[in-house]
Amino acid sequence: MNAITQIWVYLAEQPLLWLTLTVGIFWLAQQLYRLAGDFPLLNPVLVSVAVLVVLLLATGTPYHEYFDGAQFISFLLGPATVALAVPLASQAATLKRLWLPIAIALTVGSLTAVLSALAIGTALGLRGEMMLSMLPKSVTTPIAMGISDQIGGSPSLTAVFVILTGIVGAAIGIPLLRVLGLRDPVAKGFALGVGSHGIGTARAFEHSDRAGAFSGLAMGLNGALTAILVPIIVWLAGL
Repeated sequence: MNAITQIWVYLAEQPLLWLTLTVGIFWLAQQLYRLAGDFPLLNPVLVSVAVLVVLLLATGTPYHEYFDGAQFISFLLGPATVALAVPLASQAATLKRLWLPIAIALTVGSLTAVLSALAIGTALGLRGEMMLSMLPKSVTTPIAMGISDQIGGSPSLTAVFVILTGIVGAAIGIPLLRVLGLRDPVAKGFALGVGSHGIGTARAFEHSDRAGAFSGLAMGLNGALTAILVPIIVWLAGL
């Protein structure tokens, strides 16, 4: 045991340890997901987060130490988001044709996301900072944290709500839409983008490039609209 402890202490001091572990665990989670026939509860993001949390707790590693090693992944979120414009460009004709349904779906989806968070928080008896942190849960993390900070919430807590929302949406989104009889990849992708941001968009790309393109569009537009809606709803609700 002493030898194992010494090896771990040495490895923990290396800057690439947590980056390597994160990538490796996610790759293994993807293989498990495919072997299980894309079983929703074995979503790679969900499994990876669970394994990493257990590993951090078991080794007594604080989050900031983990993030110092794995922050390159966080850095790649920006370029990855911008890259979503590439598949979207190939759908320009469809986008022009469906601009009105998209606008209506975006407005309804954004309002539903924020108001559902308000309703859930009220039902659970949440107040103050906790409630404010929950409102932008369906927006991609950088935008959600900025909104939370502006309205008096906790950006760190908001990030947790955002990740949980994305994982749940990615896990049950496609099966739920299938049960509801929705077959159009444009509608599926847009719904995932509005409801579960980047994690849902990654799931949409697994379904098809077209679904992924419109999920990326929905994610970006929902972030912009939610940034406008949340302060208004906070003011109207007197939070």
